Amino acid sequence: MKKERTYNDSIHAFGSVWSALVLLVLLSTPLLFCIRYDVWPSLSDVWNGLWPVALITYPTAVVEIVAYTPLLGSGGMYLSFTTGNISNLKLPCALAAMDTAGVKSNSEEGEVITTIAVATSALVTTMIMAVFVLALRPFIPRLTDPSSILSPAFKQVMPALFGALGASYFSKHWKISIVPIAVLTLIVVISGSIGTGVLIPIGVVVSILGALLFYKLKWI
Repeated sequence: MKKERTYNDSIHAFGSVWSALVLLVLLSTPLLFCIRYDVWPSLSDVWNGLWPVALITYPTAVVEIVAYTPLLGSGGMYLSFTTGNISNLKLPCALAAMDTAGVKSNSEEGEVITTIAVATSALVTTMIMAVFVLALRPFIPRLTDPSSILSPAFKQVMPALFGALGASYFSKHWKISIVPIAVLTLIVVISGSIGTGVLIPIGVVVSILGALLFYKLKWI
């Protein structure tokens, strides 16, 4: 008897195929440049350029998968890691969509909502970027110029985005937000150069441990 294919089976099948295709396209780009210009770097050159970046990005990539997957679900995860810009757009959209729909992550409803939210975010982002890049191309250098009055705003896009998103959660669950906010603030004060890709997983772990501690102490 043939086993019926479930929704998750289909998601993982399509997600694996598209992830492999995206990886192939990404790797083919430098390969095509090498073929076109007949420039073939040695393995030592590749290694010397790769390892300083890999020390940071590879562990971060693994941590992001562990931290983001429970929130994004299977479909949202494949779409997010294929289209990129997870922390700035895909994750906030998924969280906002679940909050609006009143569903929880790791549920069937949450799985569907996050997939739709991430897909919509990717389509809308692509269209908006295409339109505004063409329309604002003559003005962007003036707006982002250090002498422009709007220049400081472009450096605060991500804090403003996460601040607006986090405010609603902090107000609803202010007790369990105390520990992660305090710890992350301390980390930033001590070392302000730590990237968002590192801070977010740390915040996830600290939030879970803090909530568990408060629950054990019967404070929540």
